[in-house]
Amino acid sequence: MTLKRFFGDRAFYRRMFTVALPIMIQNGITNFVSLLDNIMVGQVGTVQMNGVAISNQLLFVFNLCVFGAVAGAGIFTAQYYGSGDHEGVRSTLRYKLMAGVLLSGAGAVIFSVFGRELIQLFLRGEGSIADAAASLEYGYEYLLIMLIGILPFALSNAYSSTLRETGQTMVPMVGGIIAIFVNLILNYVLIFGRFGAPQMGVAGAAVATVVSRYAELAFVALWAHTHTVKVPFFKGLYRSMHIPGRLLRQILIKGSPLLINEFFWSAGLTIINQSYSTCGLDVVAAQNISSTLYNLSGVAYMAIGNAVGILIGQMQGMGEREDVIRDSTRKMITASALSCTLFGGLMAAVSGVFPLFYNTTDSVRSLATSLICISAAIMPFNAITHASYFTIRSGGKTLLTFIFDSGFMWAVPVPLALCLSRFTGIGIVPLYLICHFADLLKCVVGLYMLKSGTWIKNLTAE
Repeated sequence: MTLKRFFGDRAFYRRMFTVALPIMIQNGITNFVSLLDNIMVGQVGTVQMNGVAISNQLLFVFNLCVFGAVAGAGIFTAQYYGSGDHEGVRSTLRYKLMAGVLLSGAGAVIFSVFGRELIQLFLRGEGSIADAAASLEYGYEYLLIMLIGILPFALSNAYSSTLRETGQTMVPMVGGIIAIFVNLILNYVLIFGRFGAPQMGVAGAAVATVVSRYAELAFVALWAHTHTVKVPFFKGLYRSMHIPGRLLRQILIKGSPLLINEFFWSAGLTIINQSYSTCGLDVVAAQNISSTLYNLSGVAYMAIGNAVGILIGQMQGMGEREDVIRDSTRKMITASALSCTLFGGLMAAVSGVFPLFYNTTDSVRSLATSLICISAAIMPFNAITHASYFTIRSGGKTLLTFIFDSGFMWAVPVPLALCLSRFTGIGIVPLYLICHFADLLKCVVGLYMLKSGTWIKNLTAE
Protein backbone atom coordinates (compact mmCIF):
# COMPACT_ATOMS: atom_id res chain seq x y z
CA MET A 1 0.00 0.00 0.00
CA THR A 2 1.69 3.20 -1.20
CA LEU A 3 1.03 6.76 -0.10
CA LYS A 4 0.11 7.65 -3.69
CA ARG A 5 -3.21 5.81 -3.17
CA PHE A 6 -4.21 8.48 -0.65
CA PHE A 7 -3.11 11.60 -2.55
CA GLY A 8 -4.29 12.93 -5.89
CA ASP A 9 -2.66 15.08 -8.56
CA ARG A 10 -3.25 18.80 -9.11
CA ALA A 11 -6.21 18.19 -11.43
CA PHE A 12 -7.89 16.07 -8.76
CA TYR A 13 -7.54 18.70 -6.03
CA ARG A 14 -8.51 21.48 -8.43
CA ARG A 15 -11.79 19.69 -9.11
CA MET A 16 -12.38 18.94 -5.43
CA PHE A 17 -11.69 22.49 -4.27
CA THR A 18 -13.75 24.00 -7.10
CA VAL A 19 -16.73 22.54 -5.24
CA ALA A 20 -15.40 22.61 -1.68
CA LEU A 21 -13.72 26.02 -1.53
CA PRO A 22 -16.84 28.19 -2.11
CA ILE A 23 -18.70 26.11 0.49
CA MET A 24 -15.70 26.43 2.82
CA ILE A 25 -15.54 30.20 2.37
CA GLN A 26 -19.28 30.61 2.91
CA ASN A 27 -19.32 28.35 5.96
CA GLY A 28 -16.16 29.98 7.28
CA ILE A 29 -17.59 33.48 7.03
CA THR A 30 -20.94 32.26 8.41
CA ASN A 31 -19.31 30.65 11.42
CA PHE A 32 -16.96 33.59 11.94
CA VAL A 33 -19.90 35.98 12.03
CA SER A 34 -21.76 33.49 14.25
CA LEU A 35 -18.74 33.63 16.53
CA LEU A 36 -18.91 37.44 16.59
CA ASP A 37 -22.68 37.25 17.20
CA ASN A 38 -22.05 34.85 20.04
CA ILE A 39 -19.44 37.12 21.58
CA MET A 40 -21.78 40.13 21.22
CA VAL A 41 -24.60 38.32 23.02
CA GLY A 42 -22.01 37.06 25.51
CA GLN A 43 -21.06 40.66 26.21
CA VAL A 44 -24.64 41.34 27.33
CA GLY A 45 -24.34 38.62 30.00
CA THR A 46 -24.12 34.90 30.76
CA VAL A 47 -27.87 34.59 31.42
CA GLN A 48 -28.73 36.02 28.00
CA MET A 49 -26.10 33.84 26.33
CA ASN A 50 -27.60 30.73 27.96
CA GLY A 51 -31.10 31.58 26.70
CA VAL A 52 -29.94 32.12 23.13
CA ALA A 53 -27.75 28.99 23.18
CA ILE A 54 -30.64 26.79 24.32
CA SER A 55 -33.05 28.22 21.72
CA ASN A 56 -30.45 27.61 19.02
CA GLN A 57 -30.17 24.01 20.21
CA LEU A 58 -33.89 23.59 19.51
CA LEU A 59 -33.72 25.38 16.15
CA PHE A 60 -30.78 23.13 15.27
CA VAL A 61 -33.19 20.18 15.18
CA PHE A 62 -35.43 22.02 12.71
CA ASN A 63 -32.46 23.13 10.58
CA LEU A 64 -31.18 19.57 10.24
CA CYS A 65 -34.66 18.32 9.32
CA VAL A 66 -34.60 20.84 6.45
CA PHE A 67 -31.13 19.65 5.46
CA GLY A 68 -32.37 16.05 5.55
CA ALA A 69 -35.39 16.76 3.34
CA VAL A 70 -33.25 18.71 0.86
CA ALA A 71 -30.51 16.07 0.89
CA GLY A 72 -32.93 13.25 0.09
CA ALA A 73 -33.88 14.94 -3.18
CA GLY A 74 -30.31 16.20 -3.62
CA ILE A 75 -29.04 12.66 -4.19
CA PHE A 76 -31.18 12.59 -7.34
CA THR A 77 -30.35 16.21 -8.26
CA ALA A 78 -26.61 15.48 -8.47
CA GLN A 79 -27.13 12.29 -10.45
CA TYR A 80 -29.73 13.79 -12.82
CA TYR A 81 -27.38 16.69 -13.49
CA GLY A 82 -24.55 14.23 -14.10
CA SER A 83 -26.70 12.44 -16.70
CA GLY A 84 -27.88 15.72 -18.33
CA ASP A 85 -31.56 15.38 -17.34
CA HIS A 86 -32.74 18.96 -16.64
CA GLU A 87 -36.38 18.04 -16.13
CA GLY A 88 -35.32 15.59 -13.45
CA VAL A 89 -33.38 18.37 -11.68
CA ARG A 90 -36.44 20.66 -11.90
CA SER A 91 -38.66 18.00 -10.32
CA THR A 92 -36.28 17.43 -7.43
CA LEU A 93 -36.21 21.20 -6.75
CA ARG A 94 -40.01 21.29 -6.60
CA TYR A 95 -39.93 18.53 -4.03
CA LYS A 96 -37.41 20.47 -1.94
CA LEU A 97 -39.57 23.61 -2.01
CA MET A 98 -42.75 21.79 -0.97
CA ALA A 99 -40.94 19.90 1.77
CA GLY A 100 -39.51 23.20 3.08
CA VAL A 101 -42.98 24.78 3.30
CA LEU A 102 -44.42 21.78 5.16
CA LEU A 103 -41.52 21.56 7.61
CA SER A 104 -41.64 25.31 8.29
CA GLY A 105 -45.33 25.10 9.17
CA ALA A 106 -44.76 22.15 11.48
CA GLY A 107 -41.76 23.80 13.14
CA ALA A 108 -43.63 27.07 13.76
CA VAL A 109 -46.51 25.25 15.47
CA ILE A 110 -44.31 23.04 17.65
CA PHE A 111 -41.97 25.78 18.84
CA SER A 112 -44.68 28.36 19.46
CA VAL A 113 -46.79 25.92 21.50
CA PHE A 114 -44.08 23.92 23.31
CA GLY A 115 -41.07 26.24 23.14
CA ARG A 116 -41.13 27.30 26.79
CA GLU A 117 -41.33 23.70 28.05
CA LEU A 118 -38.50 22.60 25.75
CA ILE A 119 -36.20 25.38 26.96
CA GLN A 120 -36.91 24.47 30.59
CA LEU A 121 -35.45 20.99 30.00
CA PHE A 122 -31.99 22.60 29.81
CA LEU A 123 -32.36 24.64 32.99
CA ARG A 124 -32.53 21.88 35.59
CA GLY A 125 -28.88 21.78 36.60
CA GLU A 126 -27.26 23.39 39.61
CA GLY A 127 -27.35 27.19 39.67
CA SER A 128 -29.42 30.20 40.65
CA ILE A 129 -33.20 29.82 40.29
CA ALA A 130 -33.40 33.48 39.29
CA ASP A 131 -30.76 32.97 36.56
CA ALA A 132 -32.63 29.94 35.23
CA ALA A 133 -35.91 31.90 35.10
CA ALA A 134 -34.23 34.82 33.30
CA SER A 135 -32.58 32.46 30.80
CA LEU A 136 -35.99 30.94 30.07
CA GLU A 137 -37.54 34.33 29.29
CA TYR A 138 -34.65 35.48 27.11
CA GLY A 139 -34.57 32.16 25.28
CA TYR A 140 -38.31 32.11 24.59
CA GLU A 141 -38.30 35.71 23.36
CA TYR A 142 -35.46 34.89 20.99
CA LEU A 143 -37.17 31.70 19.77
CA LEU A 144 -40.49 33.39 18.92
CA ILE A 145 -38.78 36.03 16.78
CA MET A 146 -36.62 33.42 15.03
CA LEU A 147 -39.76 31.56 13.90
CA ILE A 148 -40.40 34.38 11.41
CA GLY A 149 -37.23 33.35 9.60
CA ILE A 150 -37.66 29.59 9.32
CA LEU A 151 -39.56 29.65 5.99
CA PRO A 152 -36.98 31.75 4.09
CA PHE A 153 -34.29 29.54 5.64
CA ALA A 154 -35.96 26.41 4.21
CA LEU A 155 -36.59 27.91 0.76
CA SER A 156 -33.07 29.33 0.55
CA ASN A 157 -31.67 25.88 1.31
CA ALA A 158 -33.75 24.39 -1.51
CA TYR A 159 -32.35 26.89 -4.02
CA SER A 160 -28.76 26.86 -2.74
CA SER A 161 -28.45 23.08 -2.51
CA THR A 162 -29.70 22.68 -6.09
CA LEU A 163 -27.21 25.27 -7.33
CA ARG A 164 -24.34 23.52 -5.52
CA GLU A 165 -25.34 20.09 -6.78
CA THR A 166 -25.33 21.41 -10.35
CA GLY A 167 -21.93 23.11 -10.17
CA GLN A 168 -22.97 26.71 -9.33
CA THR A 169 -21.23 26.87 -5.96
CA MET A 170 -20.29 30.55 -6.15
CA VAL A 171 -23.87 31.88 -6.11
CA PRO A 172 -24.89 30.33 -2.76
CA MET A 173 -21.56 31.53 -1.39
CA VAL A 174 -22.26 35.14 -2.41
CA GLY A 175 -25.81 34.86 -1.06
CA GLY A 176 -24.45 33.57 2.21
CA ILE A 177 -21.91 36.39 2.42
CA ILE A 178 -24.64 38.99 1.84
CA ALA A 179 -26.72 37.44 4.61
CA ILE A 180 -23.72 37.32 6.90
CA PHE A 181 -22.92 41.02 6.60
CA VAL A 182 -26.56 42.03 6.93
CA ASN A 183 -26.69 39.92 10.10
CA LEU A 184 -23.43 41.28 11.49
CA ILE A 185 -24.28 44.96 10.91
CA LEU A 186 -27.81 44.64 12.28
CA ASN A 187 -26.51 42.70 15.28
CA TYR A 188 -24.18 45.53 16.20
CA VAL A 189 -26.90 48.14 15.67
CA LEU A 190 -29.79 46.35 17.38
CA ILE A 191 -28.10 44.46 20.23
CA PHE A 192 -26.27 47.53 21.55
CA GLY A 193 -28.58 50.29 20.22
CA ARG A 194 -26.13 52.05 17.89
CA PHE A 195 -26.90 54.91 15.44
CA GLY A 196 -30.11 55.88 17.22
CA ALA A 197 -31.64 52.39 17.12
CA PRO A 198 -33.25 50.94 20.27
CA GLN A 199 -31.05 48.71 22.45
CA MET A 200 -32.85 45.37 21.94
CA GLY A 201 -30.30 42.90 23.33
CA VAL A 202 -31.29 39.29 22.65
CA ALA A 203 -34.34 40.34 20.61
CA GLY A 204 -32.07 42.43 18.37
CA ALA A 205 -29.90 39.39 17.63
CA ALA A 206 -32.99 37.45 16.52
CA VAL A 207 -34.31 40.29 14.33
CA ALA A 208 -30.91 40.61 12.64
CA THR A 209 -30.84 36.89 11.82
CA VAL A 210 -34.39 36.91 10.42
CA VAL A 211 -33.70 39.90 8.13
CA SER A 212 -30.47 38.28 6.90
CA ARG A 213 -32.34 35.11 5.91
CA TYR A 214 -34.79 37.06 3.76
CA ALA A 215 -31.86 38.88 2.14
CA GLU A 216 -30.14 35.59 1.29
CA LEU A 217 -33.28 34.08 -0.22
CA ALA A 218 -33.94 37.22 -2.30
CA PHE A 219 -30.45 37.18 -3.82
CA VAL A 220 -30.23 33.45 -4.57
CA ALA A 221 -33.75 33.19 -6.03
CA LEU A 222 -33.35 36.35 -8.13
CA TRP A 223 -30.05 35.11 -9.58
CA ALA A 224 -31.46 31.67 -10.36
CA HIS A 225 -34.50 33.02 -12.23
CA THR A 226 -32.52 35.62 -14.21
CA HIS A 227 -29.75 33.24 -15.34
CA THR A 228 -31.76 30.38 -16.83
CA VAL A 229 -29.24 29.99 -19.65
CA LYS A 230 -26.72 28.75 -17.06
CA VAL A 231 -29.32 26.95 -14.93
CA PRO A 232 -32.12 25.96 -17.36
CA PHE A 233 -33.92 23.83 -14.78
CA PHE A 234 -35.10 27.02 -13.01
CA LYS A 235 -36.99 28.10 -16.14
CA GLY A 236 -40.69 27.30 -15.78
CA LEU A 237 -40.15 26.05 -12.23
CA TYR A 238 -43.46 27.45 -10.94
CA ARG A 239 -45.57 26.82 -14.05
CA SER A 240 -46.45 23.61 -12.35
CA MET A 241 -45.52 21.91 -9.09
CA HIS A 242 -45.95 18.50 -10.67
CA ILE A 243 -43.48 15.78 -9.72
CA PRO A 244 -43.63 12.48 -11.65
CA GLY A 245 -45.14 9.80 -9.42
CA ARG A 246 -42.25 7.41 -10.03
CA LEU A 247 -39.67 10.00 -9.00
CA LEU A 248 -41.72 11.11 -6.00
CA ARG A 249 -41.85 7.50 -4.78
CA GLN A 250 -38.10 7.13 -5.29
CA ILE A 251 -37.36 10.33 -3.39
CA LEU A 252 -39.66 9.33 -0.55
CA ILE A 253 -38.15 5.84 -0.38
CA LYS A 254 -34.56 7.06 -0.59
CA GLY A 255 -35.04 10.48 1.01
CA SER A 256 -37.34 9.79 3.96
CA PRO A 257 -34.64 7.90 5.86
CA LEU A 258 -32.42 10.99 5.52
CA LEU A 259 -35.10 13.30 6.92
CA ILE A 260 -35.80 10.85 9.74
CA ASN A 261 -32.06 10.44 10.24
CA GLU A 262 -31.45 14.18 10.60
CA PHE A 263 -34.33 14.45 13.07
CA PHE A 264 -33.16 11.56 15.24
CA TRP A 265 -29.49 12.54 15.00
CA SER A 266 -30.15 16.15 15.98
CA ALA A 267 -32.64 15.06 18.66
CA GLY A 268 -30.01 12.65 20.01
CA LEU A 269 -27.42 15.43 20.11
CA THR A 270 -29.92 17.68 21.89
CA ILE A 271 -30.53 14.97 24.50
CA ILE A 272 -26.78 14.61 25.01
CA ASN A 273 -26.42 18.37 25.47
CA GLN A 274 -29.36 18.36 27.88
CA SER A 275 -27.58 15.61 29.82
CA TYR A 276 -24.49 17.80 30.00
CA SER A 277 -26.62 20.69 31.32
CA THR A 278 -27.65 18.62 34.37
CA CYS A 279 -24.09 19.18 35.61
CA GLY A 280 -24.89 22.88 36.13
CA LEU A 281 -25.85 26.11 34.35
CA ASP A 282 -22.15 26.89 33.83
CA VAL A 283 -22.00 23.94 31.45
CA VAL A 284 -24.55 25.55 29.09
CA ALA A 285 -22.40 28.66 28.74
CA ALA A 286 -19.10 26.74 28.50
CA GLN A 287 -20.42 24.37 25.89
CA ASN A 288 -21.81 27.28 23.87
CA ILE A 289 -18.33 28.86 23.81
CA SER A 290 -16.68 25.56 22.86
CA SER A 291 -19.14 24.67 20.08
CA THR A 292 -18.85 28.15 18.54
CA LEU A 293 -15.07 27.76 18.11
CA TYR A 294 -15.48 24.14 16.95
CA ASN A 295 -17.94 25.16 14.22
CA LEU A 296 -15.50 27.75 12.92
CA SER A 297 -12.56 25.33 13.01
CA GLY A 298 -14.54 22.54 11.33
CA VAL A 299 -15.40 24.42 8.13
CA ALA A 300 -12.82 22.45 6.11
CA TYR A 301 -14.16 18.98 6.85
CA MET A 302 -17.78 20.13 6.55
CA ALA A 303 -17.10 21.58 3.09
CA ILE A 304 -15.06 18.60 1.87
CA GLY A 305 -17.79 16.26 3.12
CA ASN A 306 -20.34 18.14 1.01
CA ALA A 307 -17.96 18.06 -1.95
CA VAL A 308 -17.58 14.29 -1.57
CA GLY A 309 -21.35 13.83 -1.73
CA ILE A 310 -21.73 16.08 -4.79
CA LEU A 311 -18.76 14.84 -6.82
CA ILE A 312 -19.19 11.15 -6.04
CA GLY A 313 -22.92 11.47 -6.81
CA GLN A 314 -22.15 13.05 -10.18
CA MET A 315 -19.59 10.35 -10.96
CA GLN A 316 -22.14 7.64 -10.25
CA GLY A 317 -24.74 9.43 -12.39
CA MET A 318 -22.23 9.55 -15.29
CA GLY A 319 -21.62 5.80 -14.93
CA GLU A 320 -17.99 6.12 -13.83
CA ARG A 321 -16.05 2.92 -13.08
CA GLU A 322 -16.22 1.62 -9.51
CA ASP A 323 -12.45 1.63 -9.01
CA VAL A 324 -12.28 5.32 -10.01
CA ILE A 325 -15.08 6.20 -7.59
CA ARG A 326 -13.37 4.32 -4.75
CA ASP A 327 -10.03 5.98 -5.50
CA SER A 328 -11.54 9.49 -5.51
CA THR A 329 -13.38 8.83 -2.26
CA ARG A 330 -10.23 7.61 -0.48
CA LYS A 331 -8.24 10.67 -1.55
CA MET A 332 -10.92 13.18 -0.53
CA ILE A 333 -11.36 11.58 2.90
CA THR A 334 -7.59 11.72 3.42
CA ALA A 335 -7.60 15.44 2.57
CA SER A 336 -10.44 16.02 5.02
CA ALA A 337 -8.72 14.18 7.90
CA LEU A 338 -5.41 15.97 7.37
CA SER A 339 -7.05 19.40 7.22
CA CYS A 340 -8.78 18.70 10.52
CA THR A 341 -5.57 17.61 12.16
CA LEU A 342 -4.27 21.10 11.37
CA PHE A 343 -7.42 22.96 12.43
CA GLY A 344 -7.80 20.84 15.56
CA GLY A 345 -4.25 21.78 16.57
CA LEU A 346 -4.99 25.48 16.06
CA MET A 347 -8.19 25.12 18.07
CA ALA A 348 -6.32 23.56 20.99
CA ALA A 349 -3.65 26.28 20.78
CA VAL A 350 -6.20 29.08 21.37
CA SER A 351 -8.31 27.15 23.90
CA GLY A 352 -7.09 29.23 26.82
CA VAL A 353 -7.41 32.59 25.07
CA PHE A 354 -10.74 32.34 23.24
CA PRO A 355 -13.03 32.18 26.35
CA LEU A 356 -11.55 35.52 27.53
CA PHE A 357 -13.61 37.30 24.85
CA TYR A 358 -16.80 36.49 26.79
CA ASN A 359 -18.23 38.54 29.64
CA THR A 360 -18.63 35.56 31.94
CA THR A 361 -17.16 34.00 35.08
CA ASP A 362 -13.71 32.44 35.48
CA SER A 363 -15.28 29.04 36.18
CA VAL A 364 -17.14 29.13 32.85
CA ARG A 365 -13.96 30.16 31.01
CA SER A 366 -11.91 27.37 32.61
CA LEU A 367 -14.55 24.78 31.79
CA ALA A 368 -14.82 26.04 28.21
CA THR A 369 -11.05 25.60 27.76
CA SER A 370 -11.27 21.93 28.77
CA LEU A 371 -14.22 21.27 26.43
CA ILE A 372 -12.43 22.99 23.53
CA CYS A 373 -9.36 20.73 23.97
CA ILE A 374 -11.51 17.59 23.94
CA SER A 375 -13.37 18.74 20.80
CA ALA A 376 -10.06 19.56 19.08
CA ALA A 377 -8.68 16.09 19.76
CA ILE A 378 -11.68 14.32 18.22
CA MET A 379 -11.98 16.59 15.15
CA PRO A 380 -9.89 14.46 12.68
CA PHE A 381 -12.07 11.43 13.46
CA ASN A 382 -15.22 13.52 13.02
CA ALA A 383 -13.89 14.44 9.57
CA ILE A 384 -13.65 10.78 8.56
CA THR A 385 -17.15 9.92 9.81
CA HIS A 386 -18.60 13.05 8.15
CA ALA A 387 -17.06 12.20 4.75
CA SER A 388 -18.11 8.55 5.15
CA TYR A 389 -21.69 9.67 5.75
CA PHE A 390 -21.83 11.77 2.56
CA THR A 391 -20.15 9.04 0.51
CA ILE A 392 -22.60 6.33 1.57
CA ARG A 393 -25.49 8.75 0.99
CA SER A 394 -24.36 9.68 -2.54
CA GLY A 395 -25.32 6.25 -3.87
CA GLY A 396 -28.81 6.38 -2.38
CA LYS A 397 -28.12 3.91 0.45
CA THR A 398 -30.17 6.03 2.81
CA LEU A 399 -31.28 3.22 5.10
CA LEU A 400 -27.64 2.27 5.58
CA THR A 401 -26.90 5.96 6.18
CA PHE A 402 -29.63 6.06 8.83
CA ILE A 403 -28.17 3.05 10.64
CA PHE A 404 -24.65 4.47 10.45
CA ASP A 405 -25.61 7.93 11.71
CA SER A 406 -28.72 7.91 13.91
CA GLY A 407 -28.51 4.23 14.71
CA PHE A 408 -25.06 4.72 16.17
CA MET A 409 -26.09 7.94 17.93
CA TRP A 410 -28.94 6.23 19.81
CA ALA A 411 -27.04 3.00 20.41
CA VAL A 412 -23.86 4.47 21.92
CA PRO A 413 -23.46 8.17 22.91
CA VAL A 414 -27.10 8.87 23.88
CA PRO A 415 -27.36 5.95 26.39
CA LEU A 416 -23.88 6.82 27.68
CA ALA A 417 -24.83 10.46 28.31
CA LEU A 418 -28.20 9.61 29.88
CA CYS A 419 -26.89 6.88 32.18
CA LEU A 420 -23.67 8.61 33.27
CA SER A 421 -25.37 11.97 33.91
CA ARG A 422 -28.30 10.54 35.86
CA PHE A 423 -26.98 7.48 37.68
CA THR A 424 -23.41 8.48 38.52
CA GLY A 425 -21.70 11.47 40.09
CA ILE A 426 -19.36 11.90 37.12
CA GLY A 427 -18.22 15.46 36.35
CA ILE A 428 -18.81 17.26 33.07
CA VAL A 429 -15.24 16.95 31.74
CA PRO A 430 -14.96 13.12 31.94
CA LEU A 431 -18.60 12.83 30.76
CA TYR A 432 -17.86 15.03 27.75
CA LEU A 433 -14.67 13.08 27.02
CA ILE A 434 -16.36 9.66 27.12
CA CYS A 435 -19.31 10.69 24.94
CA HIS A 436 -17.11 12.36 22.33
CA PHE A 437 -14.55 9.59 22.04
CA ALA A 438 -17.32 7.08 21.44
CA ASP A 439 -17.10 8.46 17.88
CA LEU A 440 -13.85 6.54 17.43
CA LEU A 441 -15.97 3.41 17.06
CA LYS A 442 -18.18 5.17 14.50
CA CYS A 443 -15.07 6.09 12.52
CA VAL A 444 -14.07 2.42 12.29
CA VAL A 445 -17.61 1.42 11.20
CA GLY A 446 -17.62 4.13 8.51
CA LEU A 447 -14.33 3.00 7.00
CA TYR A 448 -15.55 -0.60 6.95
CA MET A 449 -18.73 0.42 5.10
CA LEU A 450 -16.73 2.37 2.53
CA LYS A 451 -14.43 -0.57 1.93
CA SER A 452 -17.41 -2.85 1.19
CA GLY A 453 -18.43 -0.72 -1.82
CA THR A 454 -22.11 -1.65 -1.53
CA TRP A 455 -23.03 2.06 -1.52
CA ILE A 456 -22.01 2.60 -5.18
CA LYS A 457 -25.14 2.82 -7.35
CA ASN A 458 -26.34 4.77 -10.41
CA LEU A 459 -29.88 5.84 -9.48
CA THR A 460 -30.61 7.55 -12.81
CA ALA A 461 -30.24 4.22 -14.65
CA GLU A 462 -33.13 2.69 -12.69
